[in-house]
Amino acid sequence: LPASSAQCPAWSAFSVSSPAVVLETVKQAGARAEDRPDAVVLRLYEAYGSTVTAWLQTSLPVKEAMLCDLLERPAAQGCLPLEQQGLRLSFTPFRVLSVLLVLSQ
Repeated sequence: LPASSAQCPAWSAFSVSSPAVVLETVKQAGARAEDRPDAVVLRLYEAYGSTVTAWLQTSLPVKEAMLCDLLERPAAQGCLPLEQQGLRLSFTPFRVLSVLLVLSQ
């Protein structure tokens, strides 16, 4: 049976602080993340042609976060700091970022 919106409170696993940044993909990490079975990959992009810093927040239990390439290999810079506000991500115009999140079990 369909439920009315009054019966189901709104919930989102992710939020982004800037309207210029679009969270386009959320997916389970692929085969290259074999040592991270509880990992998800996010792809975000800057859509307005601006330079912006955005905070990515999640209600998921994140153990570590890192930028990765399109093949989901971690970037050389290592882990991103997990802050109370979430993850701080910097975008140049139309930049695409892939973020690998390793979740706590």
